[in-house]
Amino acid sequence: MSRNTRFKNKVIIVTGAAQGIGEGVAMAIAREGGKLILADRSPLVHDVARNIKENDGEAQVILADLETWEGANSIAQKTLELYGRIDISIHNVGGTIWAKPYQEYAPEEIMAEVNRSLFPTLWSCRAVLPSMIKQQSGVIVNISSIATRSIHRIPYAASKGGVNAMTMSLAMEHAHNNIRINAIATGGTEAPARKIPRNPKPLSEQETSWYQAIIDQTVASSLMQRYGTIQEQVNAILFLASDEASYITGTVLPVGGGDLGMG
Repeated sequence: MSRNTRFKNKVIIVTGAAQGIGEGVAMAIAREGGKLILADRSPLVHDVARNIKENDGEAQVILADLETWEGANSIAQKTLELYGRIDISIHNVGGTIWAKPYQEYAPEEIMAEVNRSLFPTLWSCRAVLPSMIKQQSGVIVNISSIATRSIHRIPYAASKGGVNAMTMSLAMEHAHNNIRINAIATGGTEAPARKIPRNPKPLSEQETSWYQAIIDQTVASSLMQRYGTIQEQVNAILFLASDEASYITGTVLPVGGGDLGMG
């Protein structure tokens, strides 16, 4: 199969599609013929859909809060109403809200980090599995992080460790249903400034220092001594989502320039 037709006529959900890696994944899949469901809680996702349609791609938008079961389930159900099946689901919602030593986190901030970076993937996997089991086929790609071994973002690290464990266990549980489930552990990634910042408050001098320490540690932990690009992450995600990876399941693939992360 030609690379530019790997996703022809496949129904593909991309969560967190409004910006960053999610937007990059959506645009790349559209170029390869996929029928896209773009899920996000930000109306900015409509701009991504418009761009895809202007380039002769197919995309539908579903606005939902992926931190809730109701939001995740609504995406699965509306996709089934539109297309009758879900072939691939790529779960991209997450990201560090605060950057600081663990003892500096307030209890409510810890809960917010877990709600942001673990539950959207937990709920999304639960939402799409029944239809994939029924059709006895499907692919799930969860977006994790090499930050499972890092500094100043312990609640995020714990959340992504949960994503890794869930990915490996679900793959074992559902291989007999012909469902492949893998994850990409993204490394530090160069990206434009977020259109909607996760933490809208300006950083103090101390918070800026803590965040810079993350950047320094991430670069130092990479054998290639640099951040990656969005396209380098997209390439790996699309590979695991495609039939080119038909004999790969239960794998967490680090894409961090040699930083393998951990568990």
